[in-house]
Amino acid sequence: MKLRILVIEDNQPNLELMTYLLNAFGHTTTIARDGEAGVDAAFESMPDLILCDLALPKLDGYGVARRLKADARLAAVPLVAVTASAMVGDRDKVVAAGFDGYIRKPITPETFVGEVESCFRQQAGHGHDTDR
Repeated sequence: MKLRILVIEDNQPNLELMTYLLNAFGHTTTIARDGEAGVDAAFESMPDLILCDLALPKLDGYGVARRLKADARLAAVPLVAVTASAMVGDRDKVVAAGFDGYIRKPITPETFVGEVESCFRQQAGHGHDTDR
């Protein structure tokens, strides 16, 4: 399973670690460093899966979710929050906002790619061809 994954993250070390791990496992990554650029990149690249921080400049992750889920072309693309928000109820808030999954920061390098792939499999059948 080779996925095209958009990573929307403003923290450079987190961005580098996530993209390094995903690329090492054969996935193709596109990056954006703020929410507005992330929305634009999603429409340009039409990824198989989107990883998105919640605390982003210009447009936060919740705004990204609203925009992407409101468009028929991207509504079915799995959108996964990657966030340090770990308070009681945060997962429910993220899912209610339109995210399809939730991965806590700091990420665990040994399990991160498996978590991402699991999020994709849980949303299987969304119509994307992943054999590219």
